[in-house]
Amino acid sequence: MSDSPPSKPPQSLPIFWPFRNVFYGWGIVYSSVVVSFFHVAMYGPVVAVFVKPIGDDMGWSRFEVTLGFTLGSLVGSMLSAVVGRFLDKHGARGIVMISGVVMAGMILGLASMSEPWHMWVFLGGGRAAAMAGVNLATGVAVANWFVRRRGRAMAIYSIGLRAGQAVMPLIILPIMVAYSWRHAYVALAGITLVFIVVPAFMYLRRRPEDFGLRPDGDTAENVEAANAPQTGRWARKTVSDYSFTLRAALRTRAFWLIVLATAGAAFIQTAVNFHAVANFQDKGVSTALAVTVSTIFAGTSAVTMMGWGFLFERMHVRRGAIVASSIQVVAMLILTVADDYPTAVLFAVVYGIGTGGWTVLFSLMFADYFGRMHLGAIRGVAMPVMGIINPLGPILAAAIRDSTGSYEIAFGAFAALFGAVIIAMFFAKPPRRPVSEAAGTVVG
Repeated sequence: MSDSPPSKPPQSLPIFWPFRNVFYGWGIVYSSVVVSFFHVAMYGPVVAVFVKPIGDDMGWSRFEVTLGFTLGSLVGSMLSAVVGRFLDKHGARGIVMISGVVMAGMILGLASMSEPWHMWVFLGGGRAAAMAGVNLATGVAVANWFVRRRGRAMAIYSIGLRAGQAVMPLIILPIMVAYSWRHAYVALAGITLVFIVVPAFMYLRRRPEDFGLRPDGDTAENVEAANAPQTGRWARKTVSDYSFTLRAALRTRAFWLIVLATAGAAFIQTAVNFHAVANFQDKGVSTALAVTVSTIFAGTSAVTMMGWGFLFERMHVRRGAIVASSIQVVAMLILTVADDYPTAVLFAVVYGIGTGGWTVLFSLMFADYFGRMHLGAIRGVAMPVMGIINPLGPILAAAIRDSTGSYEIAFGAFAALFGAVIIAMFFAKPPRRPVSEAAGTVVG
């Protein structure tokens, strides 16, 4: 039984979309790529460029610098429950625009901070807006427009995040060297405001049904043919457009195992992204080379995402998560012993491959398991639970570094934790659903 609202007359496509013969879902994807690229100021690889300069300039410990990032992750996760329900009803456009304005304001605050609590407020507020606003909203928006081609759509969308993390440090570093980290934050504020708010206003819309369209651009005549099972080892997997309600999803074992697995992966990757540059700087690698480590793993991640996306259209995300996590175990083991630039590059490449897989999985996992009609609410509930675990990663690594003088114990523990993620996904079998479900049916 569907609980969708009564049908309304189809809306017109935005006037800014010139490709009238191209499915508008790709407009959602590519505008989300731009937004995702430019909201990376509040993500680990970009924040990492500021960690040591701010600490050295202000005399703050690594723990003090990290705390704002951790608080922002926690607050953003908690806000996601409210934002997710709004997204299901109203779409991503307004949320992303407001979040872009908030992020720009918080970044300007960082440029003028003078006390540790200033960083906790401004970095925390910006991080929360990036997570609960931009990241959640664009991920749900893209998932709403695709079913069969969701793997490649999510891969293209996810490239924006990792490409931004690869390129933005290279934009920031010259400003920081020529002027200061404060000037770099002012530049980031302007970039963030323009390239988040404008694309969101012009292109982001809720669902294809609002425009009289179907997911993937399918027509009523070709839906059955498009979704027909294929044969062969690498044939496209069959994905029905079923949807679980939030209540039904919460009753499944898979939901809670996925939450634990994604929280564990995010816990590790957030910590590594935040501290990788400072780790290599501590080991004597020059600032310029240490920053390129961040660029290499983010760039490798971006380059490999299309491959992961096509793979996830043929391999269930459960198996894909096991493969990506196995790669990350290897990356963590390399990181524990990497003490020169060549080994750092090896780590960056391996870690980038695994991160590419997990970046797509973060956006794809809940949609493939539970459908798109209540995806905002489902992800919104999952994120606060994850938020209890995820923000502790950077601050735990900082505490270990401050007490022992290195990150090695933290990175070794991260390798073991990725092993636990593999075990969780092994048991996260997809919940059963009626075989004869019609497209768009809501289960629960």
